[in-house]
Order: sequence, then structure tokens, then C-alpha cells
Amino acid sequence: MGSLFPLILIVLSLGSSALMKTEAQGIKSARLLDLVLRDYTIRSFNTRSRTGMLHTVHLPANFSGIRVDTVRFRCGSLRRYGAQVKEFQLGIGVKVSPCVERVIVIRQNLGNNLSSIYSESYNLSGYQLVSPVLGLLAYNAGDNRNYTNPFELGILAGKTPIKVDFSNTTLVQTPGTVPLCATFERDGKVTLTNQTSPHVCVTSKHGHFGLVMESPELQEGKRMSWWKVAVGASIGATLGAFLLGLLLVAMFVKVKKRSRMEELERRAYEEEALQVSMVGHVRAPIAAVTRTMPSIQDEYTPPPP
Repeated sequence: MGSLFPLILIVLSLGSSALMKTEAQGIKSARLLDLVLRDYTIRSFNTRSRTGMLHTVHLPANFSGIRVDTVRFRCGSLRRYGAQVKEFQLGIGVKVSPCVERVIVIRQNLGNNLSSIYSESYNLSGYQLVSPVLGLLAYNAGDNRNYTNPFELGILAGKTPIKVDFSNTTLVQTPGTVPLCATFERDGKVTLTNQTSPHVCVTSKHGHFGLVMESPELQEGKRMSWWKVAVGASIGATLGAFLLGLLLVAMFVKVKKRSRMEELERRAYEEEALQVSMVGHVRAPIAAVTRTMPSIQDEYTPPPP
């Protein structure tokens, strides 16, 4: 009997490890992952831990790569003083809703492996993650030191937004490109915003966040589009210059023709007024001959004989 007991423990241990491994491999939902990490956090929480003291949650080996930390606050103190929870900076005035007395704040770093759940669960068409997904969630603590009924609370920023600093996370190197901040909403949508400073994003509430950049396919497509636009613009500019040249030539010919017509009309008018005629090979004006006929002023009477 004594020899069977260690064997039973080994079998139970292997069965438990296999179950946990299966559990980790079977998680395909971001929401389900939150619930699993919440349960591990609540079970490992030491009720004698000091309020405001951050401590690490020890997860099973099958969750290797994920790092979870938790800290308990009084809601009033959190609102008055704010807090720094690893990569998350909560400014003064941050609110927890609803919160009666205490709140358990959980910070997640899903690593490079399980962060892929967000790539698969959310529509990141044209983009790819270049950082681990970081999560900030809160659950009620209240007066119940056993935490038998944890439910999620909301964390809302005060006058200053909540900062998320990715500087100490493992980033995919992207020379020449600036990643965008991605906020993964509960309704399945992804909100993209610009960084406020290198590797720093801001948010107004709790949730999950990451850095993304355009996928190589989208970048190549944009380069092709810019190339097409550049070629089209060059052709358009050349055609426009050619048409403008034709228009200027046509305007010049029209002005020249109008000037010539005015010159011809002027010369015709002058010739008509001066009665120009040809004298040999030379055009010369002539004057009409006007002869004054003599008139007898007084009748002449011869003298008498």
C-alpha cells in the first residue's frame, strides 16, 4: 500500500498538469482568458497583504510567458493619490465604479504567445501586433476577505488620462515606422490612436492595449499605390503642360491674326480717305483735282463811238 501511494500522487500530478495544459491550449477567447487569470489571482491572493502593495501572481507552467501582478486599494485613497501599477500610471482623480470600499486591480502582460488571442479574436486586418498585450482590470474586494464572489468593476480616468508605457516590454523592431496604439474594446472593435510619446499610449478607462503597425502586405500595397499616384501625377502634369502649350499657341495665333486684321482695316480706311493709287511699283496718295471756274464780277459795257 505504501508503494502505491507515491504512484497515485504521480498519476494525479500528471493528470493535473495535463488538465492545465489542455486548459491553456483550449483558450481561444480573450474574455475566457480574463476569467481564468482572475480566478488564479483571487485564489493566490494573500488577505494579509498590505493595501497598496503590489505582488506577483504565480501561474501554472502552462501559462509561461504571462505575467500577472495584483494590488489592493481603498477606492478613496486611489482617487486621492492615484497609483503606478507596473506599466499603468493612474493619475489623481481616477474613479472605480461601482466601489464600496476596496478594489483589487489586476495587471496583465500576456507575452508574445497568448497575445495572439487578440490577433485572432479581433479584426486587425492590415495590421499586426508588435508588442505584448497589456491588461488593466479591477474586481471588487469589499469587506469579504474570502473574495468568494468577485465581479468586474470599471476604472475611469480623472482629469488626466491613464498612461500605458510599453518601454519595458519586448517590442518587434520596426525601423522607420511608428507603431499605433490599439485599444481592444469589449464589443470586438479595435480603436487605433497615435502615441503621445515614444512607446506611450493613453486611455480613459480599463481594458487591454497593444502596439500595432501596418502589415508588410499593406505597406507594399501603399507603396504600390504611391507609385501609381506618382506615375499618374507625372503623366497628368506632362499632359497638362502640353495642353497649356497648345492653348498659349492658339491664343498667340488668334491675337496675331486679330492684330493683322486691324492693321489691314486701318490701311484700307487710310487708302480710301487718301485715294492711294499705284505709281509704278509704289503706292502713293493722290488728291482729287479741283478747278475753280472764273466768274465775271461786273458786266462789261463798251464805250459809245
